[in-house]
Amino acid sequence: MPEKNDTYLTIAAPSEAVYKDKGSKFLAFAYPVQTLEQVKTIIEQKRKEFYDARHVCYAYMLGYERAVFRANDDGEPSGTAGKPILGQINSAQLTDILIVVVRYFGGILLGTSGLIQAYKTAAAYAIGTSAIEERIVERLFAANCGYDMLNSVMRIVKECRLTVVSQRQELDCTLILSVRLSQIEPVKERFSKLDFVRFEEYVEAEVGE
Repeated sequence: MPEKNDTYLTIAAPSEAVYKDKGSKFLAFAYPVQTLEQVKTIIEQKRKEFYDARHVCYAYMLGYERAVFRANDDGEPSGTAGKPILGQINSAQLTDILIVVVRYFGGILLGTSGLIQAYKTAAAYAIGTSAIEERIVERLFAANCGYDMLNSVMRIVKECRLTVVSQRQELDCTLILSVRLSQIEPVKERFSKLDFVRFEEYVEAEVGE
């Protein structure tokens, strides 16, 4: 059975690039994002910053499974702006990324194919100036046990190369562990064999609880 993929590619930091064609200027901006709220905020900022531009087009991809995405032409002919931008995100196999391309019209119509090529190239330039990094998908789990079982728990932590995010010691001991997605089931199985050890997904309490 193939191992579950638990890595993804994204950009390490914001980047930008410029592409010009027949007097039109395309300003491309790439941002690392993780939520729709971040996407919305950045787009609003760009529209305010470039209030005098003809178009502020964009595309984004979110989540390690690359299942949340959208492309927006912002008044350009359908499929000539957002889709080419999204195509470059897909070509680079990136996620958790937003690319905004701002167009200043130069007075000469580029035509459908010209627009597609311009937005595609601008997005590619922005990606090309970005540092691409691979990230690991992890989940937090809590291992709770008495002190007499702590050595057994730590043995699993060491052998499975788990990361201890935090440790709380009171009447018993609770370890918050970061576990790679592909390791979750094997690690669960290891812990299930330990008596008097509770191992479950960790959910942080909201402020005030």
